[in-house]
Amino acid sequence: MIPLFGRKLCTEVFPDLYRDDTAVMLCEKVDYDFSEMEKKSRSSFYRFGALEAAMRQLDIKWEIEDYLKENPNAAVINMGCGLDNTGRAVDNGKIKIYNVDFADIVEAREILLPNGDREESIATELSELSWLDKIDASRGAVFFAAGVFHYLTTEQVKRLVLEIGKRFPGARLVFDTVGRLGHKLMMKKVLKNFGITDVSGYFHVNNAEKELGDWSGNISLSHRGYMLGYYDLHTTGVTGFHRFLSRIGDGPMKMRIVRMDFS
Repeated sequence: MIPLFGRKLCTEVFPDLYRDDTAVMLCEKVDYDFSEMEKKSRSSFYRFGALEAAMRQLDIKWEIEDYLKENPNAAVINMGCGLDNTGRAVDNGKIKIYNVDFADIVEAREILLPNGDREESIATELSELSWLDKIDASRGAVFFAAGVFHYLTTEQVKRLVLEIGKRFPGARLVFDTVGRLGHKLMMKKVLKNFGITDVSGYFHVNNAEKELGDWSGNISLSHRGYMLGYYDLHTTGVTGFHRFLSRIGDGPMKMRIVRMDFS
């Protein structure tokens, strides 16, 4: 609900940068009390958190659309989809969309966002790699995970990455990361709220080339700053304070969008 509300808030506060009509519709439709989030949404810090959610989606959308320029009939796989609608946002009328998440999330999507003709939902845990059997990547595939890998261990992410690389040569994988400091300040409390007290093994990346670059010889790795790597943020609603926090995010916090292309 928090990232969903964040995308709705960004649509209202940063209209020249970001628009997610699905998030607006869902926040009106779902049976959920957003009143506390509405109260917090007036603060600059909260709006920056929403801006983070928007930038993550915009950056990943950029990478997907870049892949689709050369592979217009590809599969687009949203891993840990929640109530995100990025697959439809990049739909060119030719792609096959897969939305992957826990069974209760898939059930909610079937009610709130029923699948279209070229769309399929897969109920699973990402770490149960047998779900990859259901992906038809015969005409290319771009996998993405937005705000998801933080909740997996480094070993789980590595296994998933290597399996995608082995099964789907020519595919692309896009995901967001934070560094050691960002993980400590941003994710430690969140993970503890799920009863996870030993957070040291959970996925974070301080140096992408050093920590991810040697996972496999068939990976071409690149990354950009999460907040300012794709857009300069000089637009309606984004304040100088937001841009200052964005520099901290891309700098000491090492917030990144990582792209892996598999040969």
